[in-house]
Amino acid sequence: MKTLIAACLLLASTSAWSQEAPPCPTLPASAGLQWEQRVDTTFIACKAVTADGRQVLNVMLTSRDPRISLERRLREEEGTFSGEDVYWYRLDLGGRDMPGMQSRRITVVELDNDRYAQVWINAESAEELDSLLALTEQLDVRATSAQLSAGN
Repeated sequence: MKTLIAACLLLASTSAWSQEAPPCPTLPASAGLQWEQRVDTTFIACKAVTADGRQVLNVMLTSRDPRISLERRLREEEGTFSGEDVYWYRLDLGGRDMPGMQSRRITVVELDNDRYAQVWINAESAEELDSLLALTEQLDVRATSAQLSAGN
C-alpha cells in the first residue's frame, strides 16, 4: 500500500513538473549558449549565457507594454525577431560614451494579443554582435508568450 501511495505521489509530482512554465525558445546547439530562466504569471525572463557564465542575450516576454522609448537617432540594424520586423537600437546612457557599449543593442517587439518581447544583446565585439543578431532571427517566442496572463 505504501508503494502504491508513493507511486501516486511520484506521478502527481511528475505531472506538476510537466505543467510548469514553458521553456525559453530553443537555442541552436551551435550557439554554445544555455538559457537561465525566471518565470512569473506576467513575464518570462530568458538569459542566454556562455560556458563561462557571461550573459550575452536577454529576452523578456511580458503581457505588459514595457513603454520603453527607443529614439530614432539610436537606431542601428534592421532585422527580425519571432517573425516580426524590428530595428535594433544602441543603448542610451544619457549621452555618456562608455567603453564596450557600441556592440550592445536593444529592441522591443509587440507580438500578437498584447504580448511583448524586450530583447537585449550584450556582445563584447562587432563580430559577436553580428552572430547574436543572426541568432535572434532564429528564435520563435510566440508559443511561449501566448501562455502569459493577459493584462496583468
